[in-house]
Order: sequence, then C-alpha cells, then structure tokens
Amino acid sequence: MLLKASTIKGYAVAARDGRIGVISDLLFDDATWLVRWCVIDTGTWLSSRKVLLPPSALGHLDADAKEFSVRLTKQDVKDSPDVDTDKPVSRQMEGGIYDYFGWSPYWGTGFYMGGYGFMPPPIAESASPGCWERDDGLASGGDPHLRSAKAITGYHIHARDGEIGHVEDFLVADGDWSIRYLIVDTKNWWPGKRVLVSPILAVEIDWLDRLVELDCARQSIKDAPAYDASTMVDRAYERNYHGHYAKERAAHISEPDIAAELADRMTNRP
Repeated sequence: MLLKASTIKGYAVAARDGRIGVISDLLFDDATWLVRWCVIDTGTWLSSRKVLLPPSALGHLDADAKEFSVRLTKQDVKDSPDVDTDKPVSRQMEGGIYDYFGWSPYWGTGFYMGGYGFMPPPIAESASPGCWERDDGLASGGDPHLRSAKAITGYHIHARDGEIGHVEDFLVADGDWSIRYLIVDTKNWWPGKRVLVSPILAVEIDWLDRLVELDCARQSIKDAPAYDASTMVDRAYERNYHGHYAKERAAHISEPDIAAELADRMTNRP
C-alpha cells in the first residue's frame, strides 16, 4: 500500500504500555530513496523531546486508529539516546540508537534494494553538504544523503529544460518504506495538474537553492498520466506510468543496451 508522507506524519506510535508520541517527520536516504528514520515527537510526555526510530521497528498499522504499534515500552523510549533535532544526524548518532536497542543497523544488512528491485546510482551531491535539514535549510556535518521529507516538501522541480512545479508530497510504500513517487504540483507552469515523478528520474537535490533536478524533459512531465489522489495507484497504473518514462529515457541514452536495460527495469517491476 502507498501512503502519503503527509498522512504518515501525525500517526501515533504506541508502545506496549501506551502511546509514546506521533510521527513528525521522515528522514530518507537520497541515494536509495528509502526512509531511514521516523522522527517521533513525544509531546508533553517527555517535554516535547524527539526520538528516532527506524521504520523496521514499527509493527502493525491500525489505519482506522491512525496508529503504529512498536514492540517497546515507554521506559525503553525514555532511556534511549537523546537526539538534537537541530543538528544533522551523524552515523555515530545512528549507531548509538541501534546499539541501545540491540538492533542490526541498516548499513550492515543489504536491505538497500528497496521497492525498485535494483540499486539506483548515487544521486549527485550538491556543492554544499546536504543532510538532515533544519527548517531554515541550514545544515553541516552529518550524513550528506540523509534528507527530511518535511524540508524537501515545497522544493522546486527542474527538468532538463526548465522548471515544472514543486514537490507537494511523497508516496511511501508501507512494505519496505521506499519513497515510490514524488507528488508534483505543476500549477505554476501548467495549471490544474498533479503528476507523479519516480525518484529514478532524480539526479540531484540542491538544498541551497531548494530544488530537485530531474533527468527528463518538461514535455514528458506534461504528457505523463495525471495523478488524482482519489485514484488507486495499482500495478496497471504503474506499468503505464513507467512505460511512458522508459520511452523518454531511452531516447536520451546513446548505448542501446543500457537503454534496453533501463526500459526493462521500469516496465517489469515485480
């Protein structure tokens, strides 16, 4: 099932002995587009302290109650390492959280296949270090690939030949927590249409200029299937969607074998 990131934010997280807070943000890796951490706002229970939990720690989703369960106690969370949400998340900080809970860190598992069934090439890094960004967009140190979904929302989207809109939201697969699509509002360029953009097309996130660069033409976005939030993004929709972009991408790759491989990846996903 695909969930909007804006919908996930606000979902409660319930420990074995009561609620510990709500999800306030999602931190994802811009090289793999997997959600790496859920930021939990504990509210008044821990004086608005925020804690990080990996999505793998979340259990059953009760869609009616808008609540995830987690196999922890409130005391477990209370005693977990402090996280300063005004600073970038470092690997040392991440390792401390995994060590405390006794979990295996994501970088030691091979779980980076995500929802695409292949390892996408690393996204180009901006001239300035991009990482988990504060609301003011400034950050230093930390992991250069760790991004805040809340911070990226509103970024401008640039195709090869110009701007096409802005990031309105993300669609996240609840199975592997991969960001399957960016929801792009094109109203500043082509009024009245929202489209889905696969992270496969993203080549750079520039935190300084607040934009996402895509390796496609604006016309391809214009000709893409429109996105309607009331319509289910099922397998048939996705095959049609990826088939559209496979043709456009293949036209701009000189090596026939690479173009064929790309088209196969995008149209024959499981």
